[in-house]
Amino acid sequence: MTSIVLKFLAFSAVAIAASTVLMESCEAQQVYRIVGSDGKITFSDKPPPAATSAKVTSGTGTSGGKVVGLSLPFELRQVASKYPVTFYTSENCGPCAAARSMLITRGIPFTEKTVSTPEDSQALQRLSGDNSLPFVTIGGQQLKGYSDAEWTQFLNAAGYPASSILPTNYRQPAATPLVTISVAPANTQAGVAPVRPVAPAVEVAPTTASPSGIKF
Repeated sequence: MTSIVLKFLAFSAVAIAASTVLMESCEAQQVYRIVGSDGKITFSDKPPPAATSAKVTSGTGTSGGKVVGLSLPFELRQVASKYPVTFYTSENCGPCAAARSMLITRGIPFTEKTVSTPEDSQALQRLSGDNSLPFVTIGGQQLKGYSDAEWTQFLNAAGYPASSILPTNYRQPAATPLVTISVAPANTQAGVAPVRPVAPAVEVAPTTASPSGIKF
């Protein structure tokens, strides 16, 4: 009987000691409650990344994530799906060329929209509030004009890799007009009036303004 009691007491002592060590370990290891930009809550034993003044708003952007494909590495595909980059440019725009070079060199997949017609200019005015180019959206964040430091800051905040991880076979999608106007073919059958042109894909008010009003 005495032997059984001694064994029980020894077991209890070991259990208490183990519990004490476990509690001390839990107290020494701080757990962080992290709230992501999408509102998702996670717990980690590591502190969250250092805060940045850049604030990126999640959104689909005008591109709708069209550049996001299976050809992209998983990490990049996740970021590009959440914060798609849409780049608005025009011909003979020096800053646009510099901004494009920066995006390509860093390996940022993006959708490029060209602004060359009065309809394009009107649509850009509605999107950004003015006609300044280049103009870029990163998710729901809008950046007017090109600044390497500013664009880098927001791309970093969105989670894009600091250097290109694009596969060697990746090809940047060709630029497309901001406003696409489709014209239906005229019906040549006798007694049938010609079909009027289809409305622009992007609804814009009629304007006679010249695209020369675009600022670089």
